[in-house]
Amino acid sequence: MAQHQFQTEVSRLLHLIIHSLYSNREIFLRELVSNASDALDKLKYLTVADEAFKTLSFDPRIDISFNKDEKTLTISDNGIGMSEADLIESLGTIAHSGTRAFLEKLTEDSASAAAKKDSNLIGQFGVGFYSAFMVAEKIDVISRKAGEETAWKWSSDGKDGYSIDSAGRESQGTTVIMHLTEEGTEYTNRWSIENIIKKYSNHVAFPIFLTYDEKEWDDKGNEKGSKTKTDRINSGTALWRRSKTELKEEDYNEFYKQIGHDSDAPLHYVHTRAEGSLEYTTLFYIPKKAPFDLYNVDYKPGVKLYVKRVFITDDEKELMPTYLRFVHGIIDSEDLPLNVSREILQQNKILVNIRSASVKKILSEIKQMADNAASCKAKKSSNEDSSSSEDPSSDVEKWETFIGQFNRPLKEGLYQDFANREIIQELVRFKSTAVESTSGSAGWTSFADYVSRMKSDQKHIYYITGGGAASGCDEKTLRSSPLLEAYRAKGIEVLIMSDEIDDIVIPTLHSYRKETVGLDGKTETQSWELKAVNRAGADEELGEKKDKTAEKEAKPVIEKIKKALGDRVKDVKLSRRLHDSPSCIVADENDPSMQMAQMLKAMGQTGMPDIKPILEVNGEHPILLGLKDVDDEERIADVAGVLLDQALLVEGIKLQDPADFIKRVNRLLSK
Repeated sequence: MAQHQFQTEVSRLLHLIIHSLYSNREIFLRELVSNASDALDKLKYLTVADEAFKTLSFDPRIDISFNKDEKTLTISDNGIGMSEADLIESLGTIAHSGTRAFLEKLTEDSASAAAKKDSNLIGQFGVGFYSAFMVAEKIDVISRKAGEETAWKWSSDGKDGYSIDSAGRESQGTTVIMHLTEEGTEYTNRWSIENIIKKYSNHVAFPIFLTYDEKEWDDKGNEKGSKTKTDRINSGTALWRRSKTELKEEDYNEFYKQIGHDSDAPLHYVHTRAEGSLEYTTLFYIPKKAPFDLYNVDYKPGVKLYVKRVFITDDEKELMPTYLRFVHGIIDSEDLPLNVSREILQQNKILVNIRSASVKKILSEIKQMADNAASCKAKKSSNEDSSSSEDPSSDVEKWETFIGQFNRPLKEGLYQDFANREIIQELVRFKSTAVESTSGSAGWTSFADYVSRMKSDQKHIYYITGGGAASGCDEKTLRSSPLLEAYRAKGIEVLIMSDEIDDIVIPTLHSYRKETVGLDGKTETQSWELKAVNRAGADEELGEKKDKTAEKEAKPVIEKIKKALGDRVKDVKLSRRLHDSPSCIVADENDPSMQMAQMLKAMGQTGMPDIKPILEVNGEHPILLGLKDVDDEERIADVAGVLLDQALLVEGIKLQDPADFIKRVNRLLSK
């Protein structure tokens, strides 16, 4: 028996491997099964490509067995096997030059530049095998290389070194015998092993068999003995690796139900195989309904990462941008290192490129859904293809289902994903004063739809934002806002934005840009600035000229109101946007809206200063005209207070003192 010393400080490296690369111990079985699968892959190739192995009898398989009494777990394969030199090279050398330094840096600072640069080193130096020492106090490896007669036994406790001696094995392959620690004995039962295999290695291309003893019982329920059984415990076929031509829609749907834990079929799926500088397969699903935790900070990611059919993680939020967190599916890479740490996945250049391409593919699929719906609507309105057997409403229903469920998170991409902002701004939808919701349509409109309906002399896209449920402002409230009166009177469309996120996202967008092809065939880019109607100064673009006489006449009344309200408002102004209502509130151009301020407070932002609105009043309204000759300060205070409070209420803003508002209304009614 030959004794050998490890080429590196093994105990230190093992400590780093266990604590830096793996967050849960069950990963060891994934690693050993993956190694066995690789060995089978190599021999399978040789039986096809090498004349010396073409006559070899080869039925690839992986076998797992355990002995609870002896506390052992055994994983065996009939793959390529290893010679004595291979064992020394593969198992005697944990790390090549530079890897130990990398592991130390990984422990100190996983986000360091060195970790980013060297993340691909993981997995190239046999560290996956050594993860088995998380649950084993000793490991024996018996291996015989294909084409050779001698087998070898490698043994180590993972501390001081290892021994190699000749051994016996009937055929080529490798057997790993783990002598488990007390904690490791939890893996000496059928159900634990089956669950781990189905979780991590169910789609390994080769069959995995588990041998176990099953108890037998007599007719009276008494144990009469046991018999040894061997069952296959993996499916052996990765659905996403199969050709799209051999898969049916029901195959995709059933697979989605399995990985998405959903009883419904998906709304849409896209299956892609990429070959070239990077080789990977993706299968993505869009569900019909939003996940229950879609808006939770600790949401569960829906995309699983595989490397060469081996499961890596299903808990990595970096696989998809957060605005696409509703997507379920698979990413299976041929180029990523198998043992890449979850902590540095986001820094891996290969995965960054795969993610970028995947996001573009998903967005293009969503865009196609939108285009299909638009095409169906156009055909329906022009009565084209009335004899078609296809139901054009299906594409429309599909698109409106998607928007109804995922429009809000999609908007997050407008400020999260600058690289894809242009396509995202074509996908997001809003309600509009020009489109009413009906029983057959949700009434969504896009920026492009808005532009197509703009007046010839209109230069801006107008919108009104609220604050969503957190501020008590919804679509109905916004539609009835006095701020829209002048725009309706002039036939100018205004987009209704009632999602909480609209007040955050839209101001960062600034403008909508669209490429158009001119008559000369040249591509031109047109841009329309986005203008919020609930901002001071927005009324200057309505074409209403200032009436200096009206301003002069209204000035005394405005001064009375301003004095009565004091520091409750930032200013009081004569409005050019009001036709029927007596008052409205707007936000200063440099302040957040009142709805936004209220929403932020509801979210716990208690430290922000109070935002004071600008009160605009309609000088021609009877209430204002009635104040001209009033000198009673209490009455002026009551009218001013009601004008402000009703303007706040109509915008869905909660009053600070509702009781005071009621008292003022009652006093005015009693006079």
